[in-house]
Amino acid sequence: MRLTAAVLDAPNARELAHFYLRLLPGWGVRRGEDGPDWVHIRPPGGGTGLSFQTEPAYVPPVWPSGPDRQQMMIHLDLEVDDLERETARAVAAGARLAAFQPQDDVRVLLDPAGHPFCLYTDGTDDTESQ
Repeated sequence: MRLTAAVLDAPNARELAHFYLRLLPGWGVRRGEDGPDWVHIRPPGGGTGLSFQTEPAYVPPVWPSGPDRQQMMIHLDLEVDDLERETARAVAAGARLAAFQPQDDVRVLLDPAGHPFCLYTDGTDDTESQ
């Protein structure tokens, strides 16, 4: 058994998949696994990917969570080299910066369907080890 993808529901699978293709350079649609209501994208060279499924009754999660509100069930963590540059690139691709930011070294954004995702740096300075 192996994990092949995480699946995100959305009002429009194709639109959300195209957002993540803009966000994740080099990723592509897996041949034979796209249609009007389902799209699977993978990183260059294969590996675990992301799938998107159209769900007509989709309700976006609320960030931060609260009682009697649609809860976040999953979120993606994306490591980046330059937090400010990649946050700006994500916003240009169609993401929204979340109003609530719990940490200085992480940026919480919302994809076009409202799924929260985080950009972060690993916190190490490569010049220190040289």
